[in-house]
Amino acid sequence: MPARHGLRLLSRLPGNGCVFADSDWWWWLVPAGSDADLRWPLPACYAPGGYVPDRQPRLMRRPGTTSPYTPPIPLYLMVCQLTGTAPAWTVPDLGSRI
Repeated sequence: MPARHGLRLLSRLPGNGCVFADSDWWWWLVPAGSDADLRWPLPACYAPGGYVPDRQPRLMRRPGTTSPYTPPIPLYLMVCQLTGTAPAWTVPDLGSRI
């Protein structure tokens, strides 16, 4: 997510999961497959197999549990709200739901 949205998202999400940041981007670690049937709105970018780049990002939040992941559904809903986008997903064999 672009850095301009980082603090706002961080303050409104549950306190678990790793969050990294640099001056341009913030990264929330989510479980693999968190893009399944979801359309993450721009300017957010879901990066399957992604990694936090080696350009000195800061650890903004340590996980509150033993899992390093942020719950993807609350994050997705907050990103949608922040971007003014209606949540949308597909249901297997039924197609798109808005």
